[in-house]
Formats: sequence, structure tokens, C-alpha cells
Amino acid sequence: MIHGIAIPPDHQLAPHLLAYRQAGAAKRRQLLLGAIALLLALAASVIGAEVNPAVWWGKIGNFSSYFDRLAHLDSGAIVLSDPRAWFWGFRRWSRLLGDTILIAYVGTATGVAGAFIGCFLTSENLIRSTLVRIAVRRLLEFARSVPDIVFAMLFVIAFGLGALPGAFALAIHTTGALGKLFAEIVESIDMRPVEGIAASGGTWFAQVRFGVLPQVISGFASYSLLRFEINVRGAAVIGFVGAGGIGQELIVAIRNFYYADVSAILVMLIVCVMLIDFVSEKIRHRLLSFGAER
Repeated sequence: MIHGIAIPPDHQLAPHLLAYRQAGAAKRRQLLLGAIALLLALAASVIGAEVNPAVWWGKIGNFSSYFDRLAHLDSGAIVLSDPRAWFWGFRRWSRLLGDTILIAYVGTATGVAGAFIGCFLTSENLIRSTLVRIAVRRLLEFARSVPDIVFAMLFVIAFGLGALPGAFALAIHTTGALGKLFAEIVESIDMRPVEGIAASGGTWFAQVRFGVLPQVISGFASYSLLRFEINVRGAAVIGFVGAGGIGQELIVAIRNFYYADVSAILVMLIVCVMLIDFVSEKIRHRLLSFGAER
């Protein structure tokens, strides 16, 4: 059975229609004001950074021509026409790429360990001492505020060229970045299991081991894998300052205008990162689904 909908008289409907139109007009005004504020902020940033659109437009041809040179061998032939000549240094570059992955792995593993310890000491629901929380938070903020390439330059001066400075630099930055993420996970847990262990006489370590870790371990692993992906790219960049790996070879090729070598190394790096991203994504999804089931 179909029931009709009663429409109120015009004099009763008019105030509601007016309120609806006023609300719609208010939202449009807010959207317009927001767009104007965004454009003004963009204009101010362009002026402050001394960005000249005319120079950008006039020099954009140099950008495209550089990519055109990357696609050609020294003989002028297209790189795809002779893959053997293009990847002449495949074995050496593969070894350096392996060094880059190892640098990222060591830096990530060390940083995860530091973040794992620091995150519990900065969580308000686990640590009552304000002094301890503030001190550890400031250390983590310092670790993630300084760019990893700056740490790499400092360690290169201290320890010399090689993989060790790169691993140290990534470890420090990873500790700061993951420490904050881990702490946010810990602070959002269900405290009832922790309170139950505390009520039964469990120590603080027992509360963390049996009340906190089962809730956060899958999230910790997911963020750690994501950070490893980031560190593989970061390890290539910090190689520019002599911190080992494929980045050191890449910056040499760039400075000497070996365009074919630059493109070959970039292709190898991109393929490597894509494979790591693919595998890490699969593992992260498995871990997240496992955590959701629990």
C-alpha cells in the first residue's frame, strides 16, 4: 500500500526554504573565502620565494631536453636499441644497489629498535613521569627534525666515506619518525587489559608485554615495513654525500654528464623500489588483516 506525503502549506514551508537557502549561501561564502585565502597564500609564497613564472616557462625546454639526453647513448642511438651498451655496468651497479638495500635495512632495523623503546617512554597512558616523557619526546623530535642527509654529512666527516655513515643517519632519523608513530598507536590502545594486569600485581614490564604488545605489534610491523621502503629511497639520496651505495655512483655519473649511465641507474633503482613496495604492501595487508581478526 502506497501512502502519499503531505506537503505543508506555503506559509509553513516558506521559513524552511528560506533557512535552507541561507545555509547554502553561507557554505558558498565560506568556500569562496577559503579559495580567496588559498590564492592569497599562494601568491604570497610565490613572491616570498622569488618565483618567476616567466623564467620557469623560458627554461622548461632545458628540463625536457635533459630527459631527451637520458634516453640516448653517447653514440646518439636510443638506449633501447642496445641494452647491453646501456647497462654496461650492470654487475657493479647491482652490487652497489645491494649495498643501498643493506644500508636501508640496517638503518631501519636499528631505528625500529630505538623507536620501540622510546615510544613506551613517551606515552601518557604508560608513563606518569612528565619529566621522562618530555625528555624522550624532545630527543625523538630532534632525531626526526634534522634531515637524514645532514646526519649523513656529519658521519661522513667523522667516519669517512662508506656505508656506515648512511646506516647511522637513517637509523637516527628512523628512530625519531617511527617513535612518534609508535607512541600514537600505544596511546590509542584499550587500557582494560593493562589495568587488569596491574590489578593482579603485574609489573610495568608485564603490563607492556601482555597488555600492550598484543594490541600494537601488527601496527608496529606495518609502519616498519613502510619506513623500510622510504629508507631505500633515502639511502640512494644520502649516497650523494659519500654515504655509500648506488647514490654515490649516481651523483658521479650526473656530475660527469654520463647521461646513459644516469638513466640506467635510475631504471634499476625504480624497479628495485617498485619490487620492494609490492612485497611490503602484501606483507602489510596481511599483518593488518591479522591484527583486525585478533
